[in-house]
Amino acid sequence: MKAEKLLISVVGPTGIGKTKLAIEIAQHLHTEIISCDARQFFKEMPIGTAMPDEEELAAAPHHFIANLSILDEYSIGKYEKDALQKLEDLFTKYNTIVMVGGSGMYEKAVTEGLDKLPEANPENISYLENIMETEGIGKLQEMLKNSDSEYYEKADIENPRRLLRALDIFLQTQKPYSTFLNQSKGERNFKVIRIGIEAPREVLYDRINRRVDIMMEKGLLEEAKSLYPERNRTALQTVGYTELFKYFDGEWTLDFAVEEIKKNSRRYAKRQLTWNRKIEDIHYLTLGYSEQEIVSLLEELKIIE
Repeated sequence: MKAEKLLISVVGPTGIGKTKLAIEIAQHLHTEIISCDARQFFKEMPIGTAMPDEEELAAAPHHFIANLSILDEYSIGKYEKDALQKLEDLFTKYNTIVMVGGSGMYEKAVTEGLDKLPEANPENISYLENIMETEGIGKLQEMLKNSDSEYYEKADIENPRRLLRALDIFLQTQKPYSTFLNQSKGERNFKVIRIGIEAPREVLYDRINRRVDIMMEKGLLEEAKSLYPERNRTALQTVGYTELFKYFDGEWTLDFAVEEIKKNSRRYAKRQLTWNRKIEDIHYLTLGYSEQEIVSLLEELKIIE
């Protein structure tokens, strides 16, 4: 691979329209898309993860969409390796590839690389899981806030896996997880340009609320019900499913569960916005952009002439 190879990374909060923009850019450039959305890897979760539909997948070739089962063990380190291999293959055919997804750590794994963190310590994990079982996820959130306020501000703190990993690293090293994330990584042999979509907060939140309603209309309840027997799988510890599992358990009413999905989705979007604000080199389009605005931005960035 030569240095002139380019990866366009489409970033932004959940519900903003990243998939649509990535497809439009890929079509302009006659290229392919790789996903860095960690939730969309799993084929059993198409509705709750807003996976691209058949029409969208046909509009531009996609990779890392529905390529795994929730029964599979997968890690961010494995994804980094797989994604870089896929990029190397695709760069033999194209000078520019598009990447899209809302999982900031997975995007960072591809664009900058991961730190070599220690393996999980089973004793720490057991200790932390016991705290979560007896005192609730709120206790782990409090522990993270006290030990690593920087990571707490941008992490998806509703995701137990993220909390367990960060706290385990802290217990092993006595250093905040964020200090590892801030270290400079090895060079990549491709250039990265990030393109984002921005919108007023209230517009974004309205889009998120409406998207949850659409997911329910498309059958999210039935999808979650089919996955309920596997509810303890890591892949299912995520917004849209954990709330409905509480409805199935009889803890919540359905209306309350749906409102919680909306609230937790908005909270997740807020954390994604916080993450992206720390990235200096994002070139933004305003929501509602025209096709000409895409072309103008690609010309301005010298991606096309």
